[in-house]
Amino acid sequence: MKYYSTREKSLRISGAEAIKMGLSRDGGLLTPETIPQIGKDFLERLAGMDYQHRAVEVMSLFLTDYSREELLDYANNAYNQEKFDCREIAPCRKVDGNTFCMELWHGPTSAFKDMALQMLPQLLSAALQKTGEEKTVCILVATSGDTGKAAMEGFADVPQTKIMVFYPKNGVSAVQEAQMVTQEGGNVDVCAVVGNFDDAQAGVKRIFSDEVLRETLAERGYFLSSANSINWGRILPQVVYYVSAYCDLLASGLQMGDKVNICVPTGNFGNILAAYYAKRMGVPVGRLICASNSNDVLTEFLRTGVYNRNRPFHTTMSPSMDILVSSNLERLLFDLSGENDGEVRGYMAALSQDGRYEVSEAIKEALREQFWGGFCGEEETSATIAEYYKKRHYLIDTHTAVAANVLEQYRKETGDDTVTVFASTASPFKFCDHVLSAIGETPEGEGVGLLHQLNKATGEVIPERLAALEKKERRFNQTAEKAGMDSAVMSFLK
Repeated sequence: MKYYSTREKSLRISGAEAIKMGLSRDGGLLTPETIPQIGKDFLERLAGMDYQHRAVEVMSLFLTDYSREELLDYANNAYNQEKFDCREIAPCRKVDGNTFCMELWHGPTSAFKDMALQMLPQLLSAALQKTGEEKTVCILVATSGDTGKAAMEGFADVPQTKIMVFYPKNGVSAVQEAQMVTQEGGNVDVCAVVGNFDDAQAGVKRIFSDEVLRETLAERGYFLSSANSINWGRILPQVVYYVSAYCDLLASGLQMGDKVNICVPTGNFGNILAAYYAKRMGVPVGRLICASNSNDVLTEFLRTGVYNRNRPFHTTMSPSMDILVSSNLERLLFDLSGENDGEVRGYMAALSQDGRYEVSEAIKEALREQFWGGFCGEEETSATIAEYYKKRHYLIDTHTAVAANVLEQYRKETGDDTVTVFASTASPFKFCDHVLSAIGETPEGEGVGLLHQLNKATGEVIPERLAALEKKERRFNQTAEKAGMDSAVMSFLK
């Protein structure tokens, strides 16, 4: 299997090279040249496997330059009981007769990013060996809250790697910030950026495209790569859990071949893109429901075909979705355009120059057929948390509540009562203040001190590694302006 850029199809590189690069040098996203097809026999076979072996079966279709033995070792290392507090790894919890919630937060950082970022460091380390790379890779990460900690947790003290994380100052939850600034490891660094996530993400992309900076780093023995979902090594492990979810539903009474809808809370579009790829592979998926918070740029795009980032930016209680530039949408456009790299280059140039673009009628029709977009405001998010806790006895976080609310909007508007899986992307303990307020409690204090209050109020168990934050010392205090991010990188990589 070869990979090429969404902006230059003439490029052909191996899976290992794609994972090592992270982002194509032309600014495009690396994507597989074909989407492997699976059928009934494949899904039936996976239904009898544990999560680790399901991961091998799916990933081996895309990473043909990795052996199955290698992938099994990585899967066993990534998804084991020392790191995940649930044997099923990504369990599907039945909410009602036709609704299931896929819990993706049972890993070491209590967020769905662990599902990919416990795998990516192993794929990248192997890629360095497979490509004969002698330089040290520096992973640059822009995070809206969860990716940063999950990436550092995965890459901490991994040989031949360094990792630097940028997060928006005052733009993540107190628990998320505590997780990042207390991270252990001799190869990690963290920097707050004055601005929002889009500013941090744009800064990282600017650094990747700076040829002079890259040459200087090469002279120092470094090259840059990414752990954001622009890296194919992030998207592929996410495809696995959507395939796995369908297999789990078969054990819950779903008939082979019956379609399921999937609802995903997303800002950067990577998580729902993975569901789209699972559908493209042949998993019987009906509608893909894209759930946004008040930053509703994706909702407008899916409904009109116009992507317009020129709008107010809202800081919300679901900060991991506070994004106006959804990078992974580029991969969807590439696929829906018939892999027309010129068309995609035009859209991305318009976005860069004007902050907006409008897709073709063919893409608009494909979007209408496969996607539905909705958004959920702050009051509705709180009300959904309260409703799930008080009526369903199920405690969910702010991002999961956005998905649950938008799913109900979809069903009321369309009348579609198809069995649906919605993704739960974070533990409610990562957003204690908002969850406490939503269920009628008054937060007493702030930050990690609220973990025990939420535990006492609900009886839910605090994830072990979140509880340990109280005893950890802050290691990082660096803050940079948007224009100073490159200087921070150069200082880290002396």
